Amino acid sequence: MIDHGLVKRFRQEVGDRLASQRRIDAANGLAPMTGEDERQFARALIAQVLEEHARNEIGIGRTPPNAEEEEALAAGIHAALFGVGRLQPLLDNQEIENIDINGCDKVFISYADGREELGEPVAESDEELVELIQILAAYSGLSSRPFDTANPQLDLRLPDGSRLSAVMDVAVRPVLSIRRARLGKVFLPDLIGNGTVSPEVGRFLASAIAARKNIMIAGSTNAGKTTLLRALANEIPVNERLITVERALELGLDQFPELHPNVVAFEYRLPNAEGQGEITMAELVRRSLRMNPSRVIVGEVLGDEIVTMLNAMTQGNDGSLSTIHANSSMEVFNRIATYALQASERLPIEATHMLIAGAIDFVVFITKRNDYHQGGRLRRFVSSIREVTGVDGRVLSSEVFAPGPDGAAVPHAPIQCIEELAYHGYHPGYGGGWR
Repeated sequence: MIDHGLVKRFRQEVGDRLASQRRIDAANGLAPMTGEDERQFARALIAQVLEEHARNEIGIGRTPPNAEEEEALAAGIHAALFGVGRLQPLLDNQEIENIDINGCDKVFISYADGREELGEPVAESDEELVELIQILAAYSGLSSRPFDTANPQLDLRLPDGSRLSAVMDVAVRPVLSIRRARLGKVFLPDLIGNGTVSPEVGRFLASAIAARKNIMIAGSTNAGKTTLLRALANEIPVNERLITVERALELGLDQFPELHPNVVAFEYRLPNAEGQGEITMAELVRRSLRMNPSRVIVGEVLGDEIVTMLNAMTQGNDGSLSTIHANSSMEVFNRIATYALQASERLPIEATHMLIAGAIDFVVFITKRNDYHQGGRLRRFVSSIREVTGVDGRVLSSEVFAPGPDGAAVPHAPIQCIEELAYHGYHPGYGGGWR
């Protein structure tokens, strides 16, 4: 039997040393360790901690763990640091798309093909589930994030890229939702292959990225906005410096140095227990503009950072990308205006519309729908692309790609900037390959 008390204690100690090394590397300007490098370094730290423990046990006259016990302890510590306990088999299953947990024994699993099943309990008690979440919060992201009565909400990125959202004390039982990142390293041809974009739309989007057009990706929750953003980001030339700004790290562009060797990933920092030390999204976007970015990518716009983001798009940082929740491509403009009203600048609607018209070139809307003609299979596809063409008291736009017979986007109206896109390889109606 593993001594779980020792595992917990040593996991804390190894985690603290690992976090300390991350800070030292960052202070010295060194690139962050890759996931595999970090795991190897953690194994060395685990061996170091267990060796210190054995010496201490001998020093006080007790028998240290034998080789078998030490190996079990090492495995337990490593699993506590990099695994997620009984959640791990679910995360290892590539067919699982979402995991919703309403208390430790109510586990609902959604699969990529649209199936939904009830899963096995992931912890012995709700208290153990909360402790598991607290462990993940302590060692995921750039800084430790509290999850307790004083901080009952949590958002973070798991080591495999999945998004975790948890709450406690505002529901009868702790609630946990995990949205899987099944496509981490994804390209436009992959999305063409699975039907998310058509070859025509793929050629258009690739040309828009090459022409440094500012693009806002919109859609409902879990529609595939982040996956599409990753694919578009992978069309950006390898020599460009990218700065990403996120509430919780999830884009992971810095994980693929062969595609993006010069990436800085910023993450929103929560205030401490005294309410000090918060670094907001708006501040991070503002800071990114001072760090020589070729493009700024905001993972998801959810609040007052929108004004700073739009200003960034109009100040020479062409080719920026972001995502936003909306129910249609047209609704995006009202959603942005609502967020802008919440900002410290308190921009009136008319000023916001002028800012939108000067900042955003295209809005790409992605739809999520159950296709009952194919057995209820879940489909995700780009259904609309809107070009911003000006402002006249409100944002003027043209739906250059509109839903076709099956809902997927097809050419609909002339594109105002077609000459720029043609220079970068897009020719409407071209019947060849996706390029």
